[in-house]
Amino acid sequence: MSDALDTRCVHAGQPRRKAFDAITTPVVLSATYTFESTRALRAYFDGEVEREEYGRYGNPTVKAAEAKIAALDGAPDCALFSSGMAAVTTTLLAMLKQGDHLVLTSDCYRRTRQFIGTVLQRFGVTSTLVEPGDLEALEAAIRPGATKLIVSESPTNPYLRVADLKALAEVRDRHAGVKLLIDSTFATPVNQRPFELGADLVLHSATKYLGGHNDLLAGSVSGRPGLVQALKDFRGVMGGVLDGHSASLLLRGLKTLHLRVRAQNESALAIARWLERQPQVERVYYPGLESHPDFAVAQAQMAGFGAVVSFVVKGGLDAGSKVVDACRLATLAPSLGGTETLIEQPALMSFYELTPEQRAAIGIQEGLIRFSVGVEALGDIQADLERALAVLG
Repeated sequence: MSDALDTRCVHAGQPRRKAFDAITTPVVLSATYTFESTRALRAYFDGEVEREEYGRYGNPTVKAAEAKIAALDGAPDCALFSSGMAAVTTTLLAMLKQGDHLVLTSDCYRRTRQFIGTVLQRFGVTSTLVEPGDLEALEAAIRPGATKLIVSESPTNPYLRVADLKALAEVRDRHAGVKLLIDSTFATPVNQRPFELGADLVLHSATKYLGGHNDLLAGSVSGRPGLVQALKDFRGVMGGVLDGHSASLLLRGLKTLHLRVRAQNESALAIARWLERQPQVERVYYPGLESHPDFAVAQAQMAGFGAVVSFVVKGGLDAGSKVVDACRLATLAPSLGGTETLIEQPALMSFYELTPEQRAAIGIQEGLIRFSVGVEALGDIQADLERALAVLG
């Protein structure tokens, strides 16, 4: 796919140059595109030319970003959406119908679980939750003829569980008609390529690391051309398209993705190792630590372990709040993956509406802190955490 932005009709297969030979990909903000004649219109609909028609069906800047993400994922094609959730919901609605069944791991993103358990359920789509890493339960949950999709996430939020992607693909292969969708947002293509490990579709909340600067909303799904094209067609009906300006910000972020992620990998691993030695810390969750339950799997299939470190402080909810409030470099905010270091308590940020008992039932500890490492100097990040932990004595 070319990232050219010449808006003239171009015969299929003929290369196009970027508009004005610009070194950066120009931003196209047009919602609609003109045709020079009805003959040109016919040629477009007959597939003789490749060009844009209307913004909901395609945008040159968006197509350029899709081509780059597909290449990063090692996949033939990619579809971009207006947010990560737009990518998830559009994909599930496109692939499932009344009477279908899907299996998902219980640690998938909570809004994904919520959409499956509420909206899809209303449309007659059933689902089964299985614990991460329990391949026997996963296999047993598949209903021959009814199950169409396995949905998993790796690493997960907030405990950074790492799924054995090859093993999941082997389970998929034993059941005809089943597809495997992996949310690889926390890993990024720098650290993990699920498509090359057997996944049919790879999803990213591009709002996070791919954009990398906390200034855009976007979601991507990469995979085989026929499957991704079906998602693009459905996207044109649903309308969750990405605009050209956000696509240009995404393209800018992708240029430094490998630099940012590698630096964040190194800092996060150092922070995780340091946290394990702190007396105020009860437990650290990071797949690069030997203490993590999925350390061996992470070593086998990941080039790096990511920028998120989760840890539990002694003293519960109030102690965790004291640490969060004492930070000065790390900022209290949702999301992750940007250049800034962010900190939050899942019990307050994501699960505030639940009682402590309800949070415990789904595995959210009161003293749990999620720490998203940015690109600041490692010494500054560690000094900020050390000062914050000191408030606990």
